[in-house]
Amino acid sequence: VVELVGGSDDGVTGTLYIIGTNWPTPGVVIYVSVHGLALGPHGFHVLMEGNLGNKCKDAKGHFNPDGNDHNAPTSLDRHAGDLGNIFTPRYGPTNIYIVDRYISLGDDGPRDIAGRGIVIHAGEDDLGQGGDAESKKTGNAGARVACGVINIVH
Repeated sequence: VVELVGGSDDGVTGTLYIIGTNWPTPGVVIYVSVHGLALGPHGFHVLMEGNLGNKCKDAKGHFNPDGNDHNAPTSLDRHAGDLGNIFTPRYGPTNIYIVDRYISLGDDGPRDIAGRGIVIHAGEDDLGQGGDAESKKTGNAGARVACGVINIVH
């Protein structure tokens, strides 16, 4: 369970539920319900640390145990933390359902996201296709508007 706190935008609130799964293959299911995001796409990433200080910047960079460039979540060569974009509609909360088979939860494996940070950015993630060095590092998604720590709940 992840309770979001404001980063650069204190009006963003919400809860993420992340469920580890082993069927049909290992991975995670992420359900997101967020209020207060601006209309449009927002970069969505798992970060290295579960420290939310300094307006989410203390969570450090994208979780990248494999040393890959930033990319789309469908790429085999990506940061483990690359979850792409979530989209906020004109009315109502941002509700998203994601299945990701690249990361895991609570298994102490190399791509285990338990205890790490998760962030929602102000802008759209260019998925590493922006044509500059920052694109291959962060996706040029802008400020961190909300973040939280991925906590295991039994």
